[in-house]
Amino acid sequence: MMMNPWLRNCLLLVLMLAASGLALALKPTQKIADQGPAVDLEKIIPKEFGDWREEQHNFIQMVDPQQKELIERIYTQTLSRTYANSNGYRIMLAIAYGDDQRDSMQTHYPEVCYPAQGFELISREKGSVVSPTGSIPVVQLVTSLEKHRIEPVTYWVMIGDMPIVQGWKKKLAEMQYGLRGLIPDGLLFRVSSIDEDNRHAFEMHQAFINDILAAMPVIQRKRFSGT
Repeated sequence: MMMNPWLRNCLLLVLMLAASGLALALKPTQKIADQGPAVDLEKIIPKEFGDWREEQHNFIQMVDPQQKELIERIYTQTLSRTYANSNGYRIMLAIAYGDDQRDSMQTHYPEVCYPAQGFELISREKGSVVSPTGSIPVVQLVTSLEKHRIEPVTYWVMIGDMPIVQGWKKKLAEMQYGLRGLIPDGLLFRVSSIDEDNRHAFEMHQAFINDILAAMPVIQRKRFSGT
């Protein structure tokens, strides 16, 4: 039996209004960034820890996490430093933090920003950094600039207190926070070094990451690594 057109239209209108009301009710309103200690990268990230010291004057060109206009639109803060240990091994650290990560950050991953600045992406693998407080899922890249600069890269992305390495998991994390009425913050944590021995570079990255996390207060360590 055919439904009366007037009744059908009324039913569709009711369903549309109900869906609109549900979407409004589930719209996140509370920023996670407002619930804990304020993030100040310059203060949180130590300039000296373990065997590592920041180099105040270095001549290594760092790859920018993203372009200036995108930094201002998406991220609240960024930090770029070069550290050296007592053997002279250098690690470049780049962190980009945003207090509202509902918009996609995927196009600004190192896989994109390195080639955009002239690097060749040689390999990409998923891995993990094992720390005393837990394992962090990471992505490990090997990049090259005109064959004379081999730069292995280790990075991960945080959405709230969830470390992720895949774009669809980022969206899932955003939805999980959204259903609780929360707007997640997020950051990209990246370390790299100029080293033709990829295995050695990734071992040094792990040591550096363990040392820097150990130097953080527990509440900040969770925010930066989920562990």
